[in-house]
Order: sequence, then C-alpha cells, then structure tokens
Amino acid sequence: MNQETLKNKKIAVIGIGGVGGYMAGMLGNHYPHVTLAARGERLESIRKHGLTLHSDYNGEITITPEYAVPIEELEEQDYIFVCVKNYSLEEVCRSMAHAVTDHTIIVPVMNGVDPGERIRKYLNKGIVVDSLIYIVAFANADFSVTQQGNFAKLYIGIQNADAEQQQVIAELSELLSGADIDHKAAPDIEQAIWRKYILNCAYNVTTAYYDNTIGQIRNDPVKAKEYEDLVQEAYQIALAKHVSVTQAHIDTILYKFYHEYADNATSSLQRDVTAGKRSELETFSGYLVKEAERLGVSIPITERMYHGLKDK
Repeated sequence: MNQETLKNKKIAVIGIGGVGGYMAGMLGNHYPHVTLAARGERLESIRKHGLTLHSDYNGEITITPEYAVPIEELEEQDYIFVCVKNYSLEEVCRSMAHAVTDHTIIVPVMNGVDPGERIRKYLNKGIVVDSLIYIVAFANADFSVTQQGNFAKLYIGIQNADAEQQQVIAELSELLSGADIDHKAAPDIEQAIWRKYILNCAYNVTTAYYDNTIGQIRNDPVKAKEYEDLVQEAYQIALAKHVSVTQAHIDTILYKFYHEYADNATSSLQRDVTAGKRSELETFSGYLVKEAERLGVSIPITERMYHGLKDK
C-alpha cells in the first residue's frame, strides 16, 4: 500500500493521555484524516489549540486534527488506536462500536495482557492487532503531552497470524512507518506482551505499595528482594499459561531494575494511588491473583501487595 493510499485512510485515536497523545501527535503530524476522541476540558483544549507533543525522541510537534469529538460522535474509521485505561475498555468499546466496520483495524496500545482479547469479545467485528509500547509519556496540566527519553518503541502482532492477518499487520506497519513511529512486528506477540507485563507487575506494584521511587526500592535489600519475588511470581503465572517467556527474559527484567532505571523513577500506578484516583491495580495485580487461583499457583507477595493497595 503506497503512502498516497494511506493518506486517504481515516485514523482515530481514543484516549489522549500520555501514550494516546504520543500516538496522536505522530499520526496527526503525517496524515490528514486523523480524529482525536476525548472528553471534557481536554476535548475543548484540542478543539481550540490542537495537541502539542513535547518529545525527547521526535522533537516539538503541534497538530490540528481533522476532527476532535467525543467517542460517541466518531465516524466509521479505517484504523482505531485505543489508548485508554484498562478499566474503561468495556465502556469505550460500547461507545465506539458504531465506528467499527468488519474491515476496521483496531490497535489497543494499553497496559495488561488481555485488552486485545477483550476487544474481540466486546465488539465481535473489526480486526484487532495486539500491541505493546515501551515509552515514558504523560499528559500535562495544560493538556499537552510529554514523552521523555530516547526511545518510544511499539510492537505489533496477531498470535499465530494466518496469511490474511499477516497482510493486515504489514499494512499497519506501513502506516506506522509513514508516521515515523518506531515499531516492530513481533513474531510472538504474546511473549512480547508478557515480557512487558511481568516487568510492570513488579515496577508499578512495588513503587505504589511503598510510595517509593525505584532508587529507594533498589537500595533497600528487603524491598529489592520483594521486587524480584514479584517478577518471579508473574513469571510462574506466564509459564502456567504456556507463554514462551524464558529465564533469560526474566534476567533482563531484573538487570534493568538494578542497573538501568533512574533513581527518581516512579510509576503510573503509584501516581494514581497517591492522588486517590482510580487506578489500574486490577490490571497489574488483580489479574494475576485471579489467574493464580484458577491455575493453582502460589503468589504470596503479589497477593499481599494487591490487598494492601486495595485497602488504600
């Protein structure tokens, strides 16, 4: 598919927070028919001022989308990038169903291991391409979006894709390339998603449970050991589900914890819990507790921190 054809595609981004704002900024900087779906003051700001992305990786970008609307007012789309919190997904799917045709390509760029599976169940139409993104990005008080660091890498795929699905992935890759979005088609997307998920289950949960930075956790032997335990417990769930994650992947996750993260690094779960906001605790912890019970796997540290955070 050539770029001229791609420029005629209708593209929507739902959820203009950190990740959604990054995707919207990059797509809207290269394609004319981009719609941003938001609500409230954020929607009004986009309508009046467009969307500004402050990106360490890609520079300063300000876009004026073709449309900025509530989800309920979306037109039928060729591509929909869903970038919302996990707890909003069912409601979002109901609200966007009218904009999905059998040929709409839906890309959930979200936390957790099951948003793609859930979208398939909720909508039962469209073509869902699973994804994950490694990025540090957040929305600011003025509704601009900041992306920090010299990386923002998206992985896309459909597990055990047939020939038709492989063509869909190839076309999505062309669209992303045309927007200068750093990405890769993962041959085993389930493994790739779980590798990030295992990392996040430890990173988000320990920082939120103790309201500590990564540096504070790393420099406390007891807390550092609990971080390792959380990684291992999530790994055991992955193995019980027959995901092809290996000990080498776990070693890499722990190396990043001890040697790569900034001392002052915090997490989205920590920020939401501290602020008293609704959080993705069920995504990072509750899901594992339910699966552990179903599969008969012991995860005592995850359970203790899950219930402690629920009490908060």
